[in-house]
Amino acid sequence: MTLLDKDGVRLAVDEAATTATVTLANPAKRNAQSPALWRALAEAGRLLPGTVRVVVVRGEGKSFSAGLDRQAFTPEGFDGEPSFLDLARGSESDLDAAIAEYQEAFTWWRRNDIISIAAVQGHAIGAGFQLALACDLRVCADDAQFAMRETSLGLVPDLTGTKPLLSLVGYARALEICATGRFVHADEAERTGLANLVVPAADLDAAVADLAAALLAAPRDAVIETKALLRDGGGRTYEQQHAAERAAQGRRLRDLAGLSD
Repeated sequence: MTLLDKDGVRLAVDEAATTATVTLANPAKRNAQSPALWRALAEAGRLLPGTVRVVVVRGEGKSFSAGLDRQAFTPEGFDGEPSFLDLARGSESDLDAAIAEYQEAFTWWRRNDIISIAAVQGHAIGAGFQLALACDLRVCADDAQFAMRETSLGLVPDLTGTKPLLSLVGYARALEICATGRFVHADEAERTGLANLVVPAADLDAAVADLAAALLAAPRDAVIETKALLRDGGGRTYEQQHAAERAAQGRRLRDLAGLSD
């Protein structure tokens, strides 16, 4: 069932409404991104049925996403949109609000009630790289190429990608990847923890489906509690994490005993 199909984004759910697929659907432009696409991605997050447990994001065609559409940097920008140059000339608060709105397309993928998977083939550049980083897991075709090219444009990665990249590969490698803008190929992505799995391009959809099925096998509430423990654990001390584990397990035991609210 298709719930959304606009501005280069398509959202569909399976018959059981437990798995959703978000497709970047502009292969002619290698799924280049724009503010309209970001608003559609944010809307996709709001439209997810409450029964959905796994969300897959993929790109049609040869590339996952070639990043920001360079039309954003032209004086005319996109039809009906302020150009980036116009935003830069505005007030600091307006500029901050505009970027915050763009970021909403990238923040909902790590919600505790879902597990998100990026199925990456071909190029994942800039905003495309950051969309893959926004997800919990990444399954890559063997032709995948990641690159953070913002610095070559005189910019910084601002679509929520810096923290997950730092967490996955560490400070030194994250800095090198961002500052040089070089390509990270699939084999390096798997070796450094950026990719959970690399498969031949022809097997990408099947590998993602297998992973989704495995994620759906465990009871939903146990997965939600486990994800919350792991997602927030990096900011806790050992003692705080131990306490969080005890509290989560207490909730699970009470629920299994039929004693939860």
